[in-house]
Amino acid sequence: MAAVADSILEKIPHLPESPGVYLWRDADGNVLYVGKAKRLRSRVRSYVSNDQLTSVKTRALMQQAAGLDTIVVPSEAHALILEANLIKEYRPKYNIALRDDKSYPYIKVTITEPFPRVYVTRQLVNDGSRYFGPYTDVGAMRRSLNVVKRIFTVRSCRYDLPNVAPDRPCLDYHIGRCKAPCVLMQSQAEYRAMIDEVILFLDGRADEVMRRVKERIQLAAESLDFERAAELRDVLQHLERMEEPTVVLEVEGGDRDVLGYARDGADACVTWMRIRAGKLLARDHQFFENIDDETDAAVLQAFLVGPYRIAMERARELLIPLELEEREIVEESLDGAKIHSPQRGPRRELVDLATQNARHLLEEARLTGEETEERAGDPVYELQRQLGLQRVPRALVCFDISHAQGTDTVASCVWFQNGRPYRAEYRKFKVRDVEGIDDFASMNEVVTRYFRRRLDEGKSLPDLVVIDGGKGQLNAAHAALEALGLGSLPLISLAKREEEVFMVGRAESLRLSRRSPALRILQQARDEAHRFAITFQRKRRAMRTVTSELLQIPGVGERKRRQLLEAFGSLEGVRTATPEAIAALPGFSLKSAAKIQAALLGPEAPASGEAPPEPDAAAEGLTMAPSHNHDHNDT
Repeated sequence: MAAVADSILEKIPHLPESPGVYLWRDADGNVLYVGKAKRLRSRVRSYVSNDQLTSVKTRALMQQAAGLDTIVVPSEAHALILEANLIKEYRPKYNIALRDDKSYPYIKVTITEPFPRVYVTRQLVNDGSRYFGPYTDVGAMRRSLNVVKRIFTVRSCRYDLPNVAPDRPCLDYHIGRCKAPCVLMQSQAEYRAMIDEVILFLDGRADEVMRRVKERIQLAAESLDFERAAELRDVLQHLERMEEPTVVLEVEGGDRDVLGYARDGADACVTWMRIRAGKLLARDHQFFENIDDETDAAVLQAFLVGPYRIAMERARELLIPLELEEREIVEESLDGAKIHSPQRGPRRELVDLATQNARHLLEEARLTGEETEERAGDPVYELQRQLGLQRVPRALVCFDISHAQGTDTVASCVWFQNGRPYRAEYRKFKVRDVEGIDDFASMNEVVTRYFRRRLDEGKSLPDLVVIDGGKGQLNAAHAALEALGLGSLPLISLAKREEEVFMVGRAESLRLSRRSPALRILQQARDEAHRFAITFQRKRRAMRTVTSELLQIPGVGERKRRQLLEAFGSLEGVRTATPEAIAALPGFSLKSAAKIQAALLGPEAPASGEAPPEPDAAAEGLTMAPSHNHDHNDT
């Protein structure tokens, strides 16, 4: 392995396997190289593997590398764009092959002209035009432009209308691609209304454009212009399949700062992403410690009036992930900058991206130096946000009760670590002190036994306790935790029927979106606890049935029953065994073997040396206890 700084080697195992950009820095903090990756951890790890040492450039780079920064982005396409922007910003010495002035294409709408044009450009100029892009997939960009040309009669000429105009319409007019505003056959107001529709489409409002296309199809059909109706139908189908532009840029007002925030108990991280002229140029961050008694809004406000306020370069628009109690005062301290907390749309997507980077940095800081490589994924942080938890629920347990018509009552406890099952911590219980059907008392007993033992053994406690059931089971579990002095431990229940989340001290249930990653984690834990409990309950019921049949045989006690089951595996194995095989066991004889088989098979039991008869399926079923199972999950 190359001689790489220990700080880098400790950081690599904890990088996420998600798209992003990485920056190698020297001891002075200067950027040596900027690269993009589909999977950050795998790509960065390749730099310290022996296979890469054959590259002269990589050897020289790693000899100077003293630091590593990473920025997480939603997709590989975003990583490609960010890589290009950072290379132009820092001009790293090892990005020789990328030092060309290549830029990505945009669709430009010249809205400052009386009769605007729509065309492709690779240069952003602050001339008041609208720019849509950048498009990393040129094919997708061309398809967007073709759809615009097929639906809208946008002029393709370059005349400075109305100052300079031709004498007669061009071919586009005769084939229906233009209404000839150049010779005043289309008014400026009508043309501008059409351009508004073009902008609507390029701005991601394809649903509105599709509605208008459907209206035109109807009009064409009513006028018996079926050829035009078929053309519009094809356009409509193309619109429905087409991907919308992923990034929309406006040169005017394109400067903004975006903050992301992640918290885990007493630690938090704030990320600051600088966007200039619509381009993501840089990302900074700040860690906070010892914030146990502080609210998230207070931590974010401390960052704004502290490190952010004294920064050399700030944008006039600031996007933040949550509302501030003293927003007006903070805006005044930032020289009147406008603060927004978007809830949806492209701006919210920027905030979510900054928040994802904050989570990544917080995870990296927590895991660096530890043996585990397990990271808490975004769904775990989403669960924290949805439930309003101060600590990330990296470790959660889920309890479930299962019984068969009030008998053989058992319980299960499954452990999820960072959103994944951790079977080494699974536990199962036989309910001892509850008679009949009483799920509430059973839950109280099991939760008490589980947490008392963890306290006695000094084991770690989970970050979140989940109960399979409704308010009744929740209250029973809470009473158990209160009795043990663990009343502050986060506790919820999940009712199966409506997937409602009940929380202690909250009268109304919480309904998470069916598509929410947080709900999916809770459902997975609940279903796993149910599976584990009912499997144990059925096994215990079956063993009780086998035990009762064997113990009814004269001369077969607890010790001999155990010998028979260990030797033949099941009641069916004992029933089909030969008398000689049974007599071979310690403490058995041919006489006792004959008695056992006579009891199991009736008076027709075979004599020594004869093969036992095939078991009758109907008779077999009559010897077993009924398999009614009742697994109560809701109240």
